Amino acid sequence: MTAHALPPVVDAATWEHRLEALRAREKAATRELDAIAAERRRLPMVRMPDYTLEGEAGPVRLADVFEGRRQLIVYNHMWSPGQEWQCPGCTGFTSQFTRLEFLDNYDARFVVVTQGPIKEALAYRHRVGNRMPWYSTADSSFGADVGAPPDGGFAVNVFLRDGDTVYRTWHTNGRGTEQLSHTFALIDLLPYGRQENWQDSPEGWPQSPTYSRWSASKDIAALYGPASESAL
Repeated sequence: MTAHALPPVVDAATWEHRLEALRAREKAATRELDAIAAERRRLPMVRMPDYTLEGEAGPVRLADVFEGRRQLIVYNHMWSPGQEWQCPGCTGFTSQFTRLEFLDNYDARFVVVTQGPIKEALAYRHRVGNRMPWYSTADSSFGADVGAPPDGGFAVNVFLRDGDTVYRTWHTNGRGTEQLSHTFALIDLLPYGRQENWQDSPEGWPQSPTYSRWSASKDIAALYGPASESAL
């Protein structure tokens, strides 16, 4: 990064002209996302087996994880056995979701499922100040069957319940999860963006190795965990 890594300075009329040109592309992207969402609503679905997961109150059928709602979003949180601090990306991603009650109006629920044993998973949830409902698939093939096997990556899956029958309607992983995050949406508005080496940025813009600016799980715990509450 140079000492003068700044966008060029122009008059207001030139700035408005460039902004309007960019806005036209942004609006086109919005319309494309609308079209993608419309196609998502037309996807077929796959019937799921009658899985049993482990919740805070004990074993629970997948159909009962919905808690009476018809739609369910599941974030499969990466889990490394024996580690005090789990995946910082998953920890940071799920720490965003502190107010999910609005999903009630859409007959939906959003939960975390992890391969970790339920007691360890709940302890970690408390340690990092996570507020989402957590379930364990340690004794079930559910995680592996929906793209998040033991020692595997993270994933987002969506399910629809019809009575006691559950169907899988959508799945994504990798950068496909970014659309659910407000962090990247806000960072991408900034003049310097994510400041990662892979991004297309003007010469002299600040850039760092990928992930180097992400908060560590320990840092997230310091901000949102029980120790942070006692400091208030």
